Amino acid sequence: MNKWFKHIGLAIALLFSAVCLANGGDGQAIQPQAADAQIWAQLKDGATGYTASQSEFHAQPINTYDLRVLELRSDWLAPALMAALFGMIIIFVLFIKVNGISKLHHGFSGKMVYRWSKFDVSIHWLGAIPCLLLILTGLVLLAGRFFFQPWLGEGFWAGLVYGAKQVHDVMAIPFMIGWALMITLWAKNQLPKMYDVKWFMVVGGYINFGPFKGKHPDAGFANAGEKMWFWAFALFGLIISASGMLLLFPNLFEPSRTLSLIALVLHSVSAIVICAFSIVHIFMATVMSEGGMECMVSGYCDENWASQHHNLWFDEIKANGTLQYKE
Repeated sequence: MNKWFKHIGLAIALLFSAVCLANGGDGQAIQPQAADAQIWAQLKDGATGYTASQSEFHAQPINTYDLRVLELRSDWLAPALMAALFGMIIIFVLFIKVNGISKLHHGFSGKMVYRWSKFDVSIHWLGAIPCLLLILTGLVLLAGRFFFQPWLGEGFWAGLVYGAKQVHDVMAIPFMIGWALMITLWAKNQLPKMYDVKWFMVVGGYINFGPFKGKHPDAGFANAGEKMWFWAFALFGLIISASGMLLLFPNLFEPSRTLSLIALVLHSVSAIVICAFSIVHIFMATVMSEGGMECMVSGYCDENWASQHHNLWFDEIKANGTLQYKE
């Protein structure tokens, strides 16, 4: 298709030159810059050419609507994704440096309570690993041109973009499978409760100074922060999956040019939201909450961790007889 566009542009340029020579009796040549400016003005005004394709916009060498999307990408989407990733990391590093982490007040009990099945743990990593790879490769594809390319050689940059595109396309399918399984199987434990409001009011008990210090709000199987992350992941994961399918399989869905551009914007915005939430989730699970990471490694949590961070759930499984300890 680029070949057709080049032919169209060349034909317009030759026609323009012929007209100018026919009318220019004084023999003075028009400056190339002036000719380029006039051709560009004609293209922006919607000049069309001939192509064998009957698809929408194919006779139009340049669609100025595309240019607004490119400006949106360079001015807003790319910086926002950079801020969502690196900005959130910096914020958490500074927060932990000032506040410290949330330690278990009674230390580790040594008794491990069953919390997640091996299947649940597998589902988590099925979604989590592709999600991380999609964030990193998406960062290269969306923002790399503006933030990374100026510092890299052309050969290295070309290889990086190519590799990022391949990984991004391959990881899309397992991410969507993991997303669908998590939403289907875990939604029942993520429904909002009135006590979730109190959780937010004391920031989950993770603040180690001032009036918030030592506060441990009630929480069921999932606390209010985890529920907010879950439903954000559910909504924006749906948008990013649907838009990603349109972009990944254009020949299958045959979206219009406008729909493809809308899908690109929605895909980028959803990626920014998921990226920011993912950084919060990772820090909370691995650094902020002492003993929290064990849940998604073995499926078990320390008894003191369960009592401190998910007391209502721990009381419930003790009362209904479903409490299981690791042998």
